[in-house]
Parts: sequence; structure tokens; C-alpha cells
Amino acid sequence: MTEPPSRSREKAPDKAEQKRPEMRVRPTAPILPPSNIQGNALMVVIAIMAFLACLTLGGVSMVRSTAASWESQISREITIQIKPDDNLDMEKALTQARDLAMTFVGTKSGQIVDEAATARLLEPWLGPGLDLKDLPVPRLIVVTIDESNPPDFDAMRSLLKDSIPQASLDDHRTWVDRLVSMAHTTVMIGTGILLLVFTAMVLTVVFATRGALSGNRHVVEVLHFVGAESSFVATEFQKHFLKISLKGSAIGSALAALFFATAGFWQSRTLATPETDQATALFGTFSVGVLGYAGIFATMIVIALLTTFTARLTVMRTIYEIDTLRSDPTRTDGIAS
Repeated sequence: MTEPPSRSREKAPDKAEQKRPEMRVRPTAPILPPSNIQGNALMVVIAIMAFLACLTLGGVSMVRSTAASWESQISREITIQIKPDDNLDMEKALTQARDLAMTFVGTKSGQIVDEAATARLLEPWLGPGLDLKDLPVPRLIVVTIDESNPPDFDAMRSLLKDSIPQASLDDHRTWVDRLVSMAHTTVMIGTGILLLVFTAMVLTVVFATRGALSGNRHVVEVLHFVGAESSFVATEFQKHFLKISLKGSAIGSALAALFFATAGFWQSRTLATPETDQATALFGTFSVGVLGYAGIFATMIVIALLTTFTARLTVMRTIYEIDTLRSDPTRTDGIAS
């Protein structure tokens, strides 16, 4: 005879029993609101600063490349000028001067500018249909030289003067020096503008950070009271201003890149017009190239990092002032309220 089941046997778990809901940690909100009027205004200011900085950087890059192109073109050539004279056979003198120049080491080729080409050079000033025989117009010889191993210009000038008294040599050194000075001056001006833009941006970020701290000063004091470290508060402000600065600098840099891309496209589509030809001759091409766009991107990163670093320093200094005022309430000299 079997025994009845023991009462001490555990009961089977009730399937209808509901499991307890898992505990979920409520996400913490940031110290500063993600977007407000002050943050949007700061983002607009940073975008404008980034646009001006990238525009200045691209302009300096364009002028430097154009000046380098001019300098290279001038440095590759020298000019021999022969003035007309009653007792001078011009064609013979031109050939003799070219042959004398080609005897020097460092010269590559020599080309006599014919009468038709000379007339075209003078056409903008004297009009079409010019007869050079009626005017005492000098004739030119263009000599191409080796830039890495130029000839002895003083010896060439002396030999030409002895052989053909009406001949003179122009090695364009004066123009090259002026172009180099112009390029250096342009770079200095551009660098000064960049420094002014960065300085204005730093001051703007300092005032914006102090304004944000003034509006949230009670939050910072409460966090300090409950034991939050200064680095934690500074990191929160740093993240906030990093997002704002990245958005603003990205917008400004993108607008500058779009400006140069649009200007380059417009210039390539209107190359045959006199206005574009004059602008190209003066400023060069509006395309900044890969290095220019890389410089714009680097400027964006520098602006974002500079803004973040400035915000962190300002927050740390303000927190130090709060701590100093709390430890000694009577000490209010030099401490911002």
C-alpha cells in the first residue's frame, strides 16, 4: 500500500505569478539646456567668425599662389630691348643680340618679338593699324633662362652694351622683389585678420560662458554642495559649448567652401568675357584646391577646439571664484558676482 505524498513537498510555482518589473535608471538631464536663445546666438556668431576666417585663409592662399605664378613666369624670362637709331640696322642688331645672349650658360632659348606682335602689345594704348616704321618703338627679344642656374646678368648686360650701344637688358629683378614683398605683406595682413577674428571669437565665448554660468549659478552651487567636482561641472559646460562650436564652425566653413566652389565654377563658365579675364589676371583662379579645402577644414577644427578650451578655462575660473567667495564671504574684491 503506497504512502500519501508528504505535505512538506514544495508546491509547484504558480505560472500566473507575474515577474516584477526591472528597475530602470532615469537618464540624467544635462546641466545646461541643449538649445536656447543664448546658445543659438552664440552658434550664429561662431558661424560668422568661421566664415570670415576661412574666407581670409582662402583669399591669402589665392594671392600667394597668384604671386608665386607671376614670380615664376617673370623669373623664367629676361628681356633685351633695342632702341631704334638712324644708323642702326634693327633686324641685324636683333639677331646679333639674341646670338650673344645664347652664348651664356643658363640660357635656353631666344625669341625675337616681330613687328606684328609688337603692334599688338601697343594696340590697347595706340589703337589698331599701327605702323611701327613711323614711330621710334623699341624692339624686344625674350630670352628663356634656367631658373635653377641663371646666367651672369651683369656680364651679359656689359657685353650687349659694348656690342650694341642701343641695347639694354632687363632681368626683371625689381619686379620679382616687388612681388615677393607684396606676397609677404598680403600674408601678414591675412594673418592679422585671422588673429583678430580668433580674438573676437574668444572674447565672445568668454562672455557667453559667463552668461550661461550666471543663469545657472544656483545649479553649479548645488552641485558643489552635494560634492560634485569642478572637473565634472567644467566637462558638462565643455560638452555643451563643443556642440555649439562644432555646429557653428561647420556652418561657417561650409559656406566659405561653397563660396569658393561657386566662384570657381562661375569663373570657369565665363572665361571669355573681359571682366573674368581681368579678374583672373589680377587675382588668379578662385579655386583654392585640395590644400585650400583642407585648410578650411583645419580652421573649423581649430575654432571648435579653441572655443571649447576657452569655455573650460572660463568655467574653472568662475567655479574658483564661487569657492573663494563661499570660503570668505567678506572677500568680494576682484570676484565676479
